[in-house]
Amino acid sequence: MASRRIIIDTDPGIDDAVALLLALASPELDVEAIVAVAGNGPLRVMERNARAICELAGRPDLAVYAGCPRPLRGDAITAAYFHGESGLGTTVLPPPEMKLRPQHGVGFLVDRLQNAPPDSVVWCALGPLTNVAIALVQAPDIIAGVAELVLMGGASRALGNTTPAAEFNILADPHAASIVFDSGLPITMIPLDLTHQVRSTPERIARIRALGTPVADFVADVLTPGEGHGPHALHDPCVIAYALAPHLFEGSRVNVAIETQSRLTFGATVVDWRGISGRDVNANVLHTVDADGVFTLLTERLARFS
Repeated sequence: MASRRIIIDTDPGIDDAVALLLALASPELDVEAIVAVAGNGPLRVMERNARAICELAGRPDLAVYAGCPRPLRGDAITAAYFHGESGLGTTVLPPPEMKLRPQHGVGFLVDRLQNAPPDSVVWCALGPLTNVAIALVQAPDIIAGVAELVLMGGASRALGNTTPAAEFNILADPHAASIVFDSGLPITMIPLDLTHQVRSTPERIARIRALGTPVADFVADVLTPGEGHGPHALHDPCVIAYALAPHLFEGSRVNVAIETQSRLTFGATVVDWRGISGRDVNANVLHTVDADGVFTLLTERLARFS
């Protein structure tokens, strides 16, 4: 069976790094390019991390582009409080030797998707949706080439992890998220409600470390929580796991709206589980996951690295 063509839009912090390695270890996925966006850290740090992770995976040939350095409106926020100034916690990767591609990431996205056969590319968004939104504004016709946009972002019953109401990826650029959810793209949304079910327990980390490879050691290191912190949730790897094994997940087709006005709930994802708003369905929101299955998949794929 032919590999699924995917483009990964990401702000490589800890869980993004694990997601990238899972994708690069999976022969079912043809990763065509990585486009960095500001989010967990500044753009220069995010694109550097993307290139360093490609080199760790033995893929210095992969195209990495730099996208947008700030949100559509307002000031940029980062998650250095969690991911550290390097974006990868206390783990250090060598400075990458592979070069950043000179084209702007949004320009690449528009060119690639305008020339894609219908419904042929899975677009995986692991960070703020700035690049995605600007590409859609510049060239709305790119929707035709997208089989599915799978994004990690938002929350419903779990509420926020950055404010009481908002999850980080959406809060980092709610106006971009609003454009994306109103675009007509076929969206699968993976919210905190689901990713909080997929935790890096000591037993799961030990199975990864037992693989005994540099990649496995890196993943085990970044997933090991610091003192005083509980097990990490595998937010972004769930996007890649869904692309590989959708049978591990269950979801519901609902309407999702993004709050961009209220000072109290700015960046909230309002999920209409009961269909009472009258708004059209615009997303498949995942809510149930086989967490053991996700970690088994991750461990099996990481074993492919020597």
